[in-house]
Amino acid sequence: MQPTAVRARGLTKAFGDVIALDGVDLDVFAGQIHGLVGPNGAGKTTLLGLLLGLAMADDGTLEIFGTRVDRALAGSWNVAGFVDGPGLYPTLTARQNLAALASLRGEAEGRSADVDELLDRVGLLEVAADPVGGFSLGMRQRLGLAAALLGEPRLLVLDEPANGLDPAGKRQVHRVLTDLADAGATVVLSSHRMDDLAALCDEVTLLSAGRIVFSGPVRKLAAESGELDYRLVTSDPEGARRVADDTPALSQVAGRRSPAQADDQALVVRGPEESLDGLVARLVAADIAIRELGPVVPPLEAAFLALTGTDIDSSTVDEESTR
Repeated sequence: MQPTAVRARGLTKAFGDVIALDGVDLDVFAGQIHGLVGPNGAGKTTLLGLLLGLAMADDGTLEIFGTRVDRALAGSWNVAGFVDGPGLYPTLTARQNLAALASLRGEAEGRSADVDELLDRVGLLEVAADPVGGFSLGMRQRLGLAAALLGEPRLLVLDEPANGLDPAGKRQVHRVLTDLADAGATVVLSSHRMDDLAALCDEVTLLSAGRIVFSGPVRKLAAESGELDYRLVTSDPEGARRVADDTPALSQVAGRRSPAQADDQALVVRGPEESLDGLVARLVAADIAIRELGPVVPPLEAAFLALTGTDIDSSTVDEESTR
């Protein structure tokens, strides 16, 4: 059995009449990257704040590495991270920001070698002497990650760490997080990006209205999506439609499509994976070339929408989901 890094039972937190967390149970194992996902207002940020010791639960118990949390975690360097974006000094350089934070952690001098190693690790060494006020959102996120890594915390808590990152920056952050988990650290992160969850996380917890509606392996969440809609582009659209009509347990989906799908060459079909396999075999037998075949909504996103009570409609899916 893996040791438990986080164990929560019956966590409840309210802000006035608003119940942010309603009896949340959560287990996160050491050395794991665990994702928190849910609609806006689901309680993700509140839960991250409790893990960081920025607030205390009104009811329930929280244990971190076997120690019950009964007060704020100020002074404990086992846990680090940020919520609602990292807090940085805009007039200081990236190097000066990390040195100042190192000093607050009890190091009289933020050792330049350690600071530069962290900056290099997140891909910011070349801008170490630049004021943070001129940094982009993605650069500030990476600097916030470097700041969280000061002191090598055992539990890293991150709120949307890939927010604002370009593809290169996202790869860099993913590599840092996976290396941390491989070395035995535990990472809890929130994200609205299902591709990040699929690429990074061992397990995910899905929150809705302050309650957990799913918690478990990523592959199990993907299986909750049921039948999906698939977008098909072929060398012979009319022929493909006839073949799809003759494929058992497969249906064609009609309706208005997003701009990303607004071409007459695309066909949207719905059915189980076995039917998609049959469709592909029939298209090949009919000498119809398949130029594109993929889910309109990725399986993780489809499961998210289904479990949070949001209808999935491939005819009105937004463009972001089809990229």
